[in-house]
Amino acid sequence: MNLVFFDIECASVNKTTAKICAFGYVVCDEQFNIIKKEDVLINPKGRFHLTDRSGDKGLVLPYSYEDFKKYPPFTKVYDFIKELLEDKNNIVLGHSIMNDIKYLNLETRRFKLPSFKFSFSDSQLIYMTYVNDFTRQFGLEHIAVDLGVKFTPHRAVDDAYATMRVVEAICKAKNCGYVQLKHTLQLKDGRISGYNVIPPSSCGESEYKRKITEIKQQRTQKRIEFFNFVSRKKIKRSGRFYGKTFTFSRNIEDATELAKNLVDAIYENGGKYSQHVSQSDYYIAEPDDNSPRTKMALNLDNLTITDVAGLEEILIGTSR
Repeated sequence: MNLVFFDIECASVNKTTAKICAFGYVVCDEQFNIIKKEDVLINPKGRFHLTDRSGDKGLVLPYSYEDFKKYPPFTKVYDFIKELLEDKNNIVLGHSIMNDIKYLNLETRRFKLPSFKFSFSDSQLIYMTYVNDFTRQFGLEHIAVDLGVKFTPHRAVDDAYATMRVVEAICKAKNCGYVQLKHTLQLKDGRISGYNVIPPSSCGESEYKRKITEIKQQRTQKRIEFFNFVSRKKIKRSGRFYGKTFTFSRNIEDATELAKNLVDAIYENGGKYSQHVSQSDYYIAEPDDNSPRTKMALNLDNLTITDVAGLEEILIGTSR
């Protein structure tokens, strides 16, 4: 079996098109000895409009854009790419590969070509599983630095080469080949067929997602409990805080018993509680809170912001 690492660069990408301009790949044996390494340049049949993931920062590819007009379009290299990726003797890998799979899907649809059909794995997921950190997406450059791999970013063949070296480094750290690494990390291949895509996965990632879902469900249940409690409160027609509205940060709301006690004291003094920061007079958050709700509160005028201790001090003052 051989390993095939590939990466794609596009002249432009949007929801319905991905105009591929470079298909870089490295073929190696199971000992990571390189058999072939090539950058296949492609005429994208369109202008270059390069942005980052947020869509607003221009990227610069290490190519001369005018030269792409000299190369064949995707329709002419399609058969070669399809044969390479669908060869049963090849194990296909890429970094953040779901993006590249999407590009292949969009280009085949654009030119009315048959869908690709092959299994694949993702070095990003391999690394996340290896370090047991699924809290964020790790870029190839970050991983390369961590594992001591050097390369030129955004040159397709160099990205493919770096991806190979990343997987090789993890295999060396685990003292095994890729097939054994896949078994050790409990990785499951993704699949593309008939334009449908199933992403790769790992047991570690699945367990992380299960825990996150469970935490979200618990948080949702706590919020329902808290707002049911608030909805039953009646505003007193007197008190120091009559006509004043309070809002807590999400973290304080999630501390249900504390939040209930604070709300009791607020309503006892004529105030009321609202989830809407813009409608409030007082906002309560801990000093290290940097949630979106707290950031919104910091940008509002005529809003008194304090922490739980500060609110308790105010409330104690009203009870004297």
